[in-house]
Amino acid sequence: MSLSIVRSERVVLPDGARAAAIHIHDGRIVEIGNYSSLPAGVEMLDTGALVVMAGVVDTHVHINEPGRSEWEGFRTATRAAAAGGVTTLVDMPLNSIPATTTADAFDAKLQAAAGRCHVDVGFWGGLVPGNALDLEPLARRGALGFKAFLSPSGVDEFECVSEADLRKAMPILAALDRPLLVHAELPSALLPIDAAADPRVYATWLNSRPPSSEVEAIELLIRLTRDCGNALHIVHLATPEPLPALRAARREGLRITVETCPHYLSFCAEQI
Repeated sequence: MSLSIVRSERVVLPDGARAAAIHIHDGRIVEIGNYSSLPAGVEMLDTGALVVMAGVVDTHVHINEPGRSEWEGFRTATRAAAAGGVTTLVDMPLNSIPATTTADAFDAKLQAAAGRCHVDVGFWGGLVPGNALDLEPLARRGALGFKAFLSPSGVDEFECVSEADLRKAMPILAALDRPLLVHAELPSALLPIDAAADPRVYATWLNSRPPSSEVEAIELLIRLTRDCGNALHIVHLATPEPLPALRAARREGLRITVETCPHYLSFCAEQI
């Protein structure tokens, strides 16, 4: 394959956006060159002022197919991703029927995705009570890691796990070198929703999820990770209180990462 060039007045690079020419050889970027310095006789795509950037990898996507494709399916999810510059999605295991908690369910997911994907797609497996022996077969199928809930997930097909479930599974995940992704809210710290409060008001929901539920869950997960040696990822952190403990755990050498969400950083709960 010969050299080709994609150039733009706005190429997004680590030091900012600027005019540049991207040199590609055998499907790989080999050089970021000067916008106006082009070799003769090279195939070139000039995008003008359109933005050229690295594709975004979104590792937290609920595609819901098979079983709940009316919520979202592979065709619409991946088309929307491509339109927004997202070139890789990683699908969460819980909303499809069957949930991606066994090798057979993983095969059903692959079959549902076949011929419907417009971007690259990867898959998380699920950790639920009683499926510790399914983790290795799922990993062999290609599951990149495993998602678990400490509190009810909201769908009957994907039950939340206990500390005992985690102690069975986490050494297996350490041996497989697959991360454990956790929705970290401890049920014992959650509060009942006030039946007299207006269910349309955001504060009604928010008041049932005190920061202590996330703090206590993360403290538990740090202790278990220290004991078991697996990699841990906390999904959609919603409160800053656990950050000192997470930083200390990372300084200790534990393999712990954490994500948050743009809306947690942008919106004020009191104004929703």
